[in-house]
Amino acid sequence: MPLYEHVFLARQDASTQQVEELTAQMTGIVEGLGGKITKTENWGVRSLTYRMSKNRKAHFVLLNIDAPSAAIAEVERQERISEDVIRYLSVRVEELEEGPSAMMRKADRDRERDDRGGGFRGEREGGFRGDREGGFRGDRGPRRPRDEAETTTDAE
Repeated sequence: MPLYEHVFLARQDASTQQVEELTAQMTGIVEGLGGKITKTENWGVRSLTYRMSKNRKAHFVLLNIDAPSAAIAEVERQERISEDVIRYLSVRVEELEEGPSAMMRKADRDRERDDRGGGFRGEREGGFRGDREGGFRGDRGPRRPRDEAETTTDAE
């Protein structure tokens, strides 16, 4: 049977439970038409690059599907009807990716970076700007006090 990667975006105001029900509905359609879902990944609520149907964020869900093309056509038809689905995309692939998808690997990398304490550069490298020894500007020599400069002009 053909292999597909299918991603759909659900409205941001849909609850996680509603997204899971929607995923279960799509899984039921595929299994009812003789296919199977090999992997399901919920990527969570993510920001959209641009507004879609007045939404700035959406729930992203990936399904790896091993099913006939009729099952994909029915899933897409149901998603067109559903008010909760903003967009969807099905891509036929030669083989399905094993392990976590690129999006999940990225999320893991981000989580590890946050655990290490990665904020802005100065924080990661030991402190804030006050911790500079000598500074980035180089040694400018001793400062001349303002009072000295003002008193010399007044005395003359």
